[in-house]
Amino acid sequence: MSNNPAHTQEWNDLHALATKIQGTTLNDLFDKEPDRFEKFSLKAGDIFFDYSKQRVTKEIVGTLCDLAQNCGLDKDRQAMFDGEKINTTEGRAVLHTAMRRPKGDSVEVDGTNIMPEVHKTFAKMKQFSENLRSGKIKGATGKTITTVVSIGVGGSDLGPRMVCEALKSKDDPIDVLFVANIDGADLSRALQQCDAQTTLFIVISKSFGTQETLANALGARSWVQEQLGENAAIDKHFIGVSSNITAIKEFGIHPDKLFPMNEGVNGRFSLWSSIGLPICIQCGYGKFESLLQGAYEMDQHFLTAPAEENIPVLMAVLGIWNRNFLGAAQQAILPYATRLANFPAYLQQLEMESNGKTVDRDGQGITDYDTCPVIFGEIGTNSQHSFYQLLHQGSDIVPADFIGFKNAPYDNQIPLLNNMLAQSAALMKGRKNTTAPHKHFDGNRPSSTLILSSLTAHTLGQLIALYEHKTFVQGVIWNINSFDQFGVELGKELAKQMDNHDLNDADSSTKGLYSYIHKANE
Repeated sequence: MSNNPAHTQEWNDLHALATKIQGTTLNDLFDKEPDRFEKFSLKAGDIFFDYSKQRVTKEIVGTLCDLAQNCGLDKDRQAMFDGEKINTTEGRAVLHTAMRRPKGDSVEVDGTNIMPEVHKTFAKMKQFSENLRSGKIKGATGKTITTVVSIGVGGSDLGPRMVCEALKSKDDPIDVLFVANIDGADLSRALQQCDAQTTLFIVISKSFGTQETLANALGARSWVQEQLGENAAIDKHFIGVSSNITAIKEFGIHPDKLFPMNEGVNGRFSLWSSIGLPICIQCGYGKFESLLQGAYEMDQHFLTAPAEENIPVLMAVLGIWNRNFLGAAQQAILPYATRLANFPAYLQQLEMESNGKTVDRDGQGITDYDTCPVIFGEIGTNSQHSFYQLLHQGSDIVPADFIGFKNAPYDNQIPLLNNMLAQSAALMKGRKNTTAPHKHFDGNRPSSTLILSSLTAHTLGQLIALYEHKTFVQGVIWNINSFDQFGVELGKELAKQMDNHDLNDADSSTKGLYSYIHKANE
């Protein structure tokens, strides 16, 4: 087993295979293998995965899977599920998969089974969300709560926001709004839709020290006091999700209204924990349970399926192939479902915050290979009229993931999916035009397609867990700790210095801009 993937025999073999396939197009591969679709597609749970339009052969896929094994995938995967402290830089276990384990399972961390505490929190989430949705919980003036504002940022916002957008229904009794940006316009727009007497705020922060979240929480508290009076029982309008009980109390949230979260659940992997409370409130606890169940089923597939029949592993190694051997520096995420409008943004954090690193798990600089590509995307067919021109004729090759759903209660579902299939085919085939060069494009642009039966809490759970595991596998191969994020800290520290008017160590550009911003309007 090698810590540096570039020092393995498989890495050398893959470079040779990349050279060998250089002159072979996707069209050539399909011509040579009429049954290529059958050979390069498979199904797990509710997800059908077609990767026949990737520039791979069975030999390449096999070598990629061997690379993953040689880099320690089996060992690291089991260590994660067993609650070992694989987040070595922070000395923590990685426990998002534990959140979806059945009640009777055991996951021990430092000799303690954490599962009873996990399900105790879930029971509290269920009772609270059901009481809120049924109208039993009242505000300070005795009126029923009808609006919830979720205040968080990053992993405390993107996951719950994405799921609520995907699963919301006209029958939901509670309207959940999300506030993340420290820009006051974000909170202001939300409050314009609220009546203080019927609004509840969820303050979500693992440390309860995140600047954006605290600023918005304080702004919301001031607004409630202005609307209801200084002496009103504003604690009836605030609940907290955090691991910092002391800070929650100091803010004014009663301990009974605190929903704890485990330190081992990283923000971008945290929607399965108490951070999923907005999902329970808007969609109902039953859908939250279905989300967990779907993710658990994908966990079991990831744990048990052989590498070449394992969708998360295949997606991960295909990404390695495109990034490290075919030179693709971007990855497009293209869901053909309006309800997944926030999915690309969610994956941006999941993948780029996890694997956007140049230091490996051994503390060594990574110089032999590139790591995470830039993740971007948008829903189809909107994206077809936005950036697909670059996908088809741009100077960079951008591999794409197309995501579609077979069954949807809309008249235009078939035309929507036909557009998705047409775009993946066009990326592969291209179009020859010798008389009008600007109408010519080469094709040979790789893509994968994931088709799910329908967009439900259960299938969404499978889909999210699939991308989580893909991210983890790539981190294992790149020898990266996918569960820290020290790269975001410096900017936070410098912002705090500026808040204190401390620019002693700032460069001339920063000092000049700071001075310009703080001058009276000219």
